[in-house]
Amino acid sequence: MLKQSVVAILLAFCAFQSALSDTIQLKDKAAIVGTILAEKRDQIAVDVGYTILLVPRNQIAKISKDGSELPTKVNANSKTSIAEPKPVAESKTIVETKPAEESKAIVGSRTEFYSAPNKALPSRSVRELVSQLGEAVVQVRTPGGLGSGFIINEDGYLITNFHVIEGETQISVEVYRQTADGVLERKTYKQVHIIAMNKFEDITLLKIEDKDVPKFKYVVMGNADALSVGERVFAIGSPLGLERTVTEGILSTKTRQLGGELYLQTTAQINPGNSGGPLFDMSGEVIGITNMKITFGEGLGFAIPVEAVKFFLDHRDAFAYSNDNPSNPYRYLEPPSRTHHTMADDNLQ
Repeated sequence: MLKQSVVAILLAFCAFQSALSDTIQLKDKAAIVGTILAEKRDQIAVDVGYTILLVPRNQIAKISKDGSELPTKVNANSKTSIAEPKPVAESKTIVETKPAEESKAIVGSRTEFYSAPNKALPSRSVRELVSQLGEAVVQVRTPGGLGSGFIINEDGYLITNFHVIEGETQISVEVYRQTADGVLERKTYKQVHIIAMNKFEDITLLKIEDKDVPKFKYVVMGNADALSVGERVFAIGSPLGLERTVTEGILSTKTRQLGGELYLQTTAQINPGNSGGPLFDMSGEVIGITNMKITFGEGLGFAIPVEAVKFFLDHRDAFAYSNDNPSNPYRYLEPPSRTHHTMADDNLQ
């Protein structure tokens, strides 16, 4: 009798827990029941009791919290309903607005450091996109050679490959600005400092720190995961020093494994000097950093997926460059300070 009572209590407790749990309905008709711990833009963390699962948002059909279903919205890319997350108090996303006359301007949401689209951007021609994005693509020069890069915010932060500036501290950046009469004006900035680097992912963050610099035009970070093989892409860079060169192709594969890393493969021509430049989709969003090609073949270019770039930028403090130890690409953060206690506390011990 006692055993039956205990079983009944346990079943009642489990039912009570289930009633208070959150339910995530997946697109494959499966469901996950647990407690939602955190909601991010691209994934949700769920405590299922014995482990914590990270569920990609693009796999979620709907979310029910404590029995109440959250409103859903339609994803413009997949045309399926996904759960609309509740607003998070800590979020500092700023909606970026553009003047009404700039009908072709990129509309996106800006985080504290870089911009990403908050809705699907329309596809346009390469000609239109190059005219709009060209000023954000730069040439990176060092005494040992040159490469390409792209500006990610108006304060002059830019991304390039690690191998472009490897072993160098004297770095300059050439920016091409379009004047009112449509003429391109070249401006060279020589006060360029290394902010962070990840040699294993071949990514570096630089900053232009010349005096009296204007606000810079910048690119928008996209989502390579949302692309399909065969979609058109294009690159802007400085192959062999030929600045502002545009090459177009298709996305050959999204999961080419080379040296233990996954790369985007493209038929867009990539040559020495393109390294560090952006690979765009037809909405004008950056989907990767061009960084290498197979020298004995044509149409075999590769790019680092933009997801790796966003991870690097979101955790840039962990990859911060140390002027005190330039040979070390990492700066380890200080450990949390210990709680200080008074002399009286010492006497009590």
